[in-house]
This record gives sequence, C-alpha cells and structure tokens, in this order.
Amino acid sequence: MSILPQKNELGFFEIRLESIGGLGANLAGKMLAEAGVLGLGLNGSNFSSYGSEKKGTPVKSFIRFCEPGVEIRDHSPIEQPHIVGVFHEALYKTINVVSGLNADGIVLVNSSRDFDDVKKDLKLEYGTLAIVDALTIAVEEKTKVNTAMLGALFRICDFLDPDAMRKVIRKTFEKKYPHFVEPNLRTFDRGYNEVEFKTYHVPEDAQGKAFTRPLPQLGYMTQELGGVITTQANSILKDLSGSRQGFLPQFERDKCIDCAACDNVCPDFCFVWEEGEDKRGRKQMFLKGIDYQYCKGCLKCVEACPTSALMDLREMIGYADANRVKQNFPYAVGGNL
Repeated sequence: MSILPQKNELGFFEIRLESIGGLGANLAGKMLAEAGVLGLGLNGSNFSSYGSEKKGTPVKSFIRFCEPGVEIRDHSPIEQPHIVGVFHEALYKTINVVSGLNADGIVLVNSSRDFDDVKKDLKLEYGTLAIVDALTIAVEEKTKVNTAMLGALFRICDFLDPDAMRKVIRKTFEKKYPHFVEPNLRTFDRGYNEVEFKTYHVPEDAQGKAFTRPLPQLGYMTQELGGVITTQANSILKDLSGSRQGFLPQFERDKCIDCAACDNVCPDFCFVWEEGEDKRGRKQMFLKGIDYQYCKGCLKCVEACPTSALMDLREMIGYADANRVKQNFPYAVGGNL
C-alpha cells in the first residue's frame, strides 16, 4: 500500500525548495531526502541548483520520493511540484516561486504576515498556504531557518516520520558541532508545532500554475549587435536584503561623528555619503544613511562604530524600505563605468 499522498505520471512525489544562499536550503533538502530514504525505505533523490552560492543569490533544492519498487530515472529540475517551500519573502521580488505548482498544491512560506497578504504577493488563487515564522524561531534558538522549515515540511508531509528526522539531525551535527544538536532539535519541533494552514477552495476545473523558465537579459537571441555588453559585470543591481538573518544596523544621525569606521569594514555599498561643510566652513563628507538593498546584516559596522550611532536591530517588516537611503549609481543601467 502506498504511503505517498500524491504521485505524478512517473510515480514521484516532488518537493521544490526556493531559497537564498546562506539560509541552508541545500542541506535541508539533503536531510529531508535522507529521512525519507533511511527512515521509511522510500526511494528518493535530492540535488540543488545554484550559481556562485553567494549570500543573496537564488538557490533551489529538489526532492523526489517514490515507492521502493520504482526506480528514479528522472534527474531533471522539478517543474511541477506538489509542495513548494519558500525560505525568504524577498524572493517574491525577483522570482515566480509558485511556477508550475499543482492546482491543489501546498506552499510553505517563512513569514510572520497574514495569510491573505502572503497569498496576494504570491498571486495564488487556490490551494493550501502554510505559514511558519521560521526566522523568529531561528533567532530565538540561535540556529538557522532551514531546521524550522524542515519541521514545518514534516508537518505537511505527514507520511514522513519526525523521529527519523530527529535522528538525521543528531547524525548531521553530533560529530563536528555537538553543541548544535539540542538547539536544532528544539527548532525542528517548534517548526513542526507552530506552522499554520489555510486552504483556499480549489474549483473542479482548476489548473496548476504554468511553469516558466526565466531567460537571461542578454542571450544569443537578445544580445546587442556587435556583442556589446552595456553594463559590465557588477552587483549594483543586486538585492542582498534576503541574506539578512533577522538583524540589521540601525543608524542614528545625532550620534554619528562621520569617522567612516563603518564604511571601512562594510563589504558592500551600504553607506551613503554626501559632501558638506563643517562648522568652520571646511568641506567634509557626512554620512547620510544606509542603503539596505546591499546590507547582508553582517553587523560588522555595529562592532566598528565608536559612538553607538549604529546599533543592531531585530528587523521588522517595512523598516528597511522606510529608512533606506538610496545610493546614486548613474551608470548602473548602461554605459561605461
């Protein structure tokens, strides 16, 4: 008797994890597949798709399960998943995370927002939406988002055995990082218990989301005549906000002495300066604010600041957008730098 709740035409139950480099989706996919294969005897496979694996870059992890008697001969990326796990809400801005999702599929989102708000952002008409505040759990337990998401995924995949996952967590951490075993077990249990669900009615004639494969801006069909790349390789247009793990620097202008210690340790284009005059009329650069588009939340600036003008702040929804001071890169959209 099959324990898989659904199967596609090839006999697979498929899961796709949508994430950002640094949140541990690659490891989460591996552990999820391992728990199904070793814990229940299913046939399974897992692999990930990513570029340079930098913080802030999109990462996809794919998991396939099938019955023990079925061989997995398909190793292509999963285009029509039964479940999608979204590790960070910043992905909505650039990626269609629900691309190819079945009409009655389940979307798990790391969020603290209301169901209807998340549904609107995902452009989800029907199906089941699951929400877990994995970031808060990870901050409180001093772990990572991926273990909390795994707990929620095991609640969704009720055919999987949570005890098998707990054994995998122990096996993964006990040799190199034994002090992480208990915090990650607590994180897993909290993700399992704190995930919430809301189902939107699926009409009988409902169809799944069409799968779309993003195309490069400059490819063999869209390259300009002569092979000219108008903007050289850079990360100016990149949004690194998805790399933050719950904290960001808060800037207080009144305490700042414009010493540039923060700018010296910042690995990105975070700090925005403007030219002005001091009390004696001498020209000087003054710190105007932070461009949170480039802030990965490393908090090196907070450690370097001598006056407490920069303090670590638990990130709240909308804070970065409301307090962002934009950098001015006039040549970012084309031309020579």
